[in-house]
Amino acid sequence: MTSADLLPATVLKRKAVVYVRQSTQTQVQINLESQRRQYDLVDEARRHGFSDVEVIDDDLGRSASGTMARPGFDRLVAWICAGEVGAVLCFDASRLARNGRDWHHLLELCGLVGARVIDLDGIYDPCRPNDRLLLGMKGSISEFELGVLRARMYDAARSKARRGELRISVPVGYVWDREMGLGFDPDLRLREAIRLIFARFRELGSARQVLLSLTAEQLHFPRPSDGKRMIAFDWTPIRYRNVISVLKNPFYADAYIYGKTEHRTAIVDGRAQKTYGHGRPFEEWEVVLKDHHEGYVDWAEFERNQKQLAANSFSRIGETKSGRGGQALLVGLLTCARCGRRLKVAYYGRSGLAYRCDSPNIMLGSPRCLTFGSSRIEPAVTRELLRAVEPFAIEAAREAERLRMEKVNDRRRILELDLQQARYDASLAERRYAACDPDNRLIAAQLEKSWETALRRVEACQARLEPNTPEAPRSTDTADFTGLATDLETAWTSPNVSMRARQQLLRALVVDIIADVDETARDVILTIHWRGGNTRSSGSESPRAASMAAEPRTKPWR
Repeated sequence: MTSADLLPATVLKRKAVVYVRQSTQTQVQINLESQRRQYDLVDEARRHGFSDVEVIDDDLGRSASGTMARPGFDRLVAWICAGEVGAVLCFDASRLARNGRDWHHLLELCGLVGARVIDLDGIYDPCRPNDRLLLGMKGSISEFELGVLRARMYDAARSKARRGELRISVPVGYVWDREMGLGFDPDLRLREAIRLIFARFRELGSARQVLLSLTAEQLHFPRPSDGKRMIAFDWTPIRYRNVISVLKNPFYADAYIYGKTEHRTAIVDGRAQKTYGHGRPFEEWEVVLKDHHEGYVDWAEFERNQKQLAANSFSRIGETKSGRGGQALLVGLLTCARCGRRLKVAYYGRSGLAYRCDSPNIMLGSPRCLTFGSSRIEPAVTRELLRAVEPFAIEAAREAERLRMEKVNDRRRILELDLQQARYDASLAERRYAACDPDNRLIAAQLEKSWETALRRVEACQARLEPNTPEAPRSTDTADFTGLATDLETAWTSPNVSMRARQQLLRALVVDIIADVDETARDVILTIHWRGGNTRSSGSESPRAASMAAEPRTKPWR
């Protein structure tokens, strides 16, 4: 370490660079005294005899840990390499770098061109071994200090999260209370919107269908309008991401979750770059506290929802596909008895379709295992399905009527809450207009316009509510439904029943169907595996094949 009097004239002829940096935007806005002290180094440079002083403050709000680009630091390095810098002034070593790579690279360049490093403790010449050793220790201490601070902070956060007391961001529908902790949002309209999503998924079994159903009813979903504070909301048309985020978030199932995402580090252009928000498997979540708070659904229903969402994905190879409509009733259910692969649907003509095993032909160039039409296969499976549900037709009709009434009441309750909020907004707009000075037209005109907009919204909510008048509950005694047990086929073929509904009913009762073709008898042999373990075998395609018998699964398949 040298004194100010020993600075050579060749160094003083160059310019001195004052490097100013703070790690975050919050520090830039709040820690103004630290920022002011760094800018005061300009006077320190002039006191040492430098006439040309430059300030680099491009890196305010940028971390020096090595994972973030710093254009100001890069400009400083470029000036040093060009031999234009006589001294680098910084408040302390941590301002220049918090990682060894940048720090030692800077010292190496300063030593090559004879530049000095100046801080509040003195002047250092990186060409001298003692000064270089001291600067290296300062850089190592700065890097070590950052690691210690980060480790202490994360350990404290994890310890608090294991007790369920760390106040992390929570999804829409929950708020942190100073005394009570985590609880429901007091906004009833918001809570009912979330409960309606779970109810519709319970009924429809598909996130996409939930979206289409709620969109058809013109229902809205809250979107935070105040950032992370989650106090004020704008009600906008519901989107798919709203539905899927509600269904997949375990917070709604009374569970406190911490550590379900992770950051990953990659080397990009020679520099470490971190990315955040990568999901972890459920087994790797750091903290899972069930029954931590009051939930919109229980944990068992949450797990069923995740299994249903996974089953709905067509990207999973080898699994039974969910019913999504179309012309084929058995799509995704038929399995080849010869190779164990799923049968695919082939369409021909305007309305004809066939099921065939294409995998050996596509992958190996071998002949197809089997091919058969659907004209007799689907009616045969339908007869077996109706025969299985016939004893429960009356109970199913009662349950369907109950669910229909619940759906009607839920929709009306949501619309009533929308109307209640619209009336409050209109009343608030009226009071604001009444409190304004009528002569101040610049403000009164806008308040009057806002009041008119609120009144139009009230009218729109009333118009949507009128068609949804409460219905008188229908009688659900046995006499009302006795005809269903003998007329299921008519209900099945009704034009009001979509193919999607038929597919979902079939998948609710059938695990899979093993198909084989008897070339000699020209029969298609179907082995139906019902949920619960029962197995029935059906012959079709030939008029002679009409017998039904139980048959265990004997052939292996994948």
